[in-house]
Amino acid sequence: MGKTVFVTVGTTSFDDLISCVSAKETVRILKGLGYNRLILQIGRGTIEPAPCCTSDFLLEFFRYKDSLVEDIKSADLVISHAGAGSCLETLGEGKPLIVVINEQLMSNHQIELAKQLYKDGHLYYCTCSTIGNTLQTMNLSALKNFSPGKPENFAAFLDKVVGMK
Repeated sequence: MGKTVFVTVGTTSFDDLISCVSAKETVRILKGLGYNRLILQIGRGTIEPAPCCTSDFLLEFFRYKDSLVEDIKSADLVISHAGAGSCLETLGEGKPLIVVINEQLMSNHQIELAKQLYKDGHLYYCTCSTIGNTLQTMNLSALKNFSPGKPENFAAFLDKVVGMK
């Protein structure tokens, strides 16, 4: 049946991410890696990629759902904005994750979370301009499982990441 990539921007708008993952070059890279299905959750964005259904690739999108758990569970790879909720939900399901940093955001605290989770071996992170290279060089089998454990431990981890402790 092939493999699925699920892309989420959460409740935000991140048109650059939607544009870059649905670009022909990125789709070519994904196909080369054995993925044949690309599902995009585009949130409030204005970019609506043309749905594509060929014999070897399916691209479809939606704006919102009550829950993304089923999409995450059925994905072989998740590409996400750097929102803490999206990251933790994906990692909690044990799915490989690439976080794409939105360089347009001012005082981007999200990059700190992504950098720490990368440093700890739980995910890869990149920008829209480097996503192709990240896809081609990633080793998903090297990623470590993330188990948040007790909420107070995770709160302490977040405090450390954002410089509160």
